[in-house]
Amino acid sequence: MKRNIAIGIQSFSKLRENNCFYIDKTHFIKEWWERGDETTLITRPRRFGKTLLLDTVKSFFSLEYADRGDLFEGLSIWREEKYKDIQGTYPVISISFANIKEKKFSAAQYKICSALTSIYSDYEYILSSGVLKEKEVLQFKSVSTDMPLEVATESLNYLAKYLSRYYGKKPIILLDEYDTPMQEAWINGYWNDISYLFRGLFNSTFKTNQWIERGLLTGITCVSKESMFSDVNNLQVVTVTTPLYTDCFGFTEEEVFSSMDEYNLSDKDKVKSWYDGFIFGGRKDIYNPWSILKYLSLVEFDTYWADTSSNSFASDLIRQSNSELKIQLETLLQKKSIVEKIDEQIVFNRLYQIPNAILSLFVASGYFNVLSYDKSKKQYIISLTNYEVQIMMESLISEWFHSPTLVSISREFISALFEGRTARMNAMLNKISLETFSFFDMSGKEPERFYHGFVLGLIVDLKGRYTIESNRESGFGRYDVMLIPINKNDPGIIIEFKSISYDDGEKDLLDTVNAALQQIEDKHYVTALVARGLTRERLFTYGFAFKGKEVLIAGGPAYRSCPAAGASPSSAGSSPAGA
Repeated sequence: MKRNIAIGIQSFSKLRENNCFYIDKTHFIKEWWERGDETTLITRPRRFGKTLLLDTVKSFFSLEYADRGDLFEGLSIWREEKYKDIQGTYPVISISFANIKEKKFSAAQYKICSALTSIYSDYEYILSSGVLKEKEVLQFKSVSTDMPLEVATESLNYLAKYLSRYYGKKPIILLDEYDTPMQEAWINGYWNDISYLFRGLFNSTFKTNQWIERGLLTGITCVSKESMFSDVNNLQVVTVTTPLYTDCFGFTEEEVFSSMDEYNLSDKDKVKSWYDGFIFGGRKDIYNPWSILKYLSLVEFDTYWADTSSNSFASDLIRQSNSELKIQLETLLQKKSIVEKIDEQIVFNRLYQIPNAILSLFVASGYFNVLSYDKSKKQYIISLTNYEVQIMMESLISEWFHSPTLVSISREFISALFEGRTARMNAMLNKISLETFSFFDMSGKEPERFYHGFVLGLIVDLKGRYTIESNRESGFGRYDVMLIPINKNDPGIIIEFKSISYDDGEKDLLDTVNAALQQIEDKHYVTALVARGLTRERLFTYGFAFKGKEVLIAGGPAYRSCPAAGASPSSAGSSPAGA
């Protein structure tokens, strides 16, 4: 009989009691317990079973589940006799910050204090047990939704001491989604306040706490020790590249294919293309569990995991980032890998200042995947994770240009691009820049952010018709793009972007755009495309010259020389040439 696939249940006991679909991950308990690390932080992408696994750990160790060994019958942990003896024998403090997503620090502080107060209320019976001293009773009662920060940060330390004394056994402390409030704090501008609170809470709970047996935290990101864990030096951090617990989160290929057999589903190659691709600690072929469950339930392919979040945070990070990330994304969207230096520890309040910090965040979030790495050099080979993620990224980029105004303008611009109508292109790009310069760069000082966003838009809009190759010459302010048609009857396009360089003797954008066109000649790009079987008559070459928000486009058919001659630049707020 097929097991019922219950979507969204994160209670281990509920899944087991109702014989719902469940893939056994209880071997994690043995691996974690036998390592002996006092405090462990594990990071995995969202919807990868972190909450369910913490609930499984709670169900196994907690005194609340004493004599509930039936929940583990038939599972891997129950084949270990010595583990049967410790099931249900520990006090467990379990807390989640998953729902703390507030726009103001005062509201976040209130919800954190509410969560701590709720934990205390579960153990109110200790107040009448006689094990607490008079001052400890006062401390216990001081824990409330409006308690001062110094009371909140010490609360779990005190509770661990009380439980240890009451039960004669140190408690296990579980903290789920520890980093959710931190991301919200960075987005909404109260990072300093939240980091002060959490530094105190984590230090008191996981470092200076002699009453803790083990600590286990989960989240999406590894927030830097300097930001949050500076005082917690006994922390074992397990990121997506750490070779620990590699098959404990997500589904392995064997688990996915076995599940498909159970439900008589055979489209394994397509499932692999859509939902495989995650690599944890060097272990390949880890599948997205949320999307697999939805697919098994509905038997249709869709962007299930990508749709569990609005993805607006990712979109904002990409479009407002520097040109580097957009160039990296251009390469990744063309199913190529990149080699970059990254630091897996995230510094939220310096995401835009630290090189490749956003790339690191996307790796932790599961959008980008680490194929291999050299940790000593912090050098990583990175790719897009799978087809589902690619669709999500393409959708984010499409939305940048799909305002009602821009849809028609973008189409007309591409049409003019394919026909060599530079006057019309200048007019259209002026309108596009008016709509999008501030969108890509809030300061309005980096036109590069705009034109790299523009190239990403081309890659997405022309998918299936063109292969797009790009290259940047660092230090020269130049960047070229080749649009190579899949159908040889379509035109080939070569674009050279160039920012004005007064050091090179360029007096105005006319000099710059001619230098860009000369670059195309010097690099023999036309010859390269002709060698691929394209005819010169079907090739167009363009120079795009930038100075602030001013843009000048020149060029045309590659079979004739196309220097710019007296054209006026397009500029946000000025009249374009040829309009």
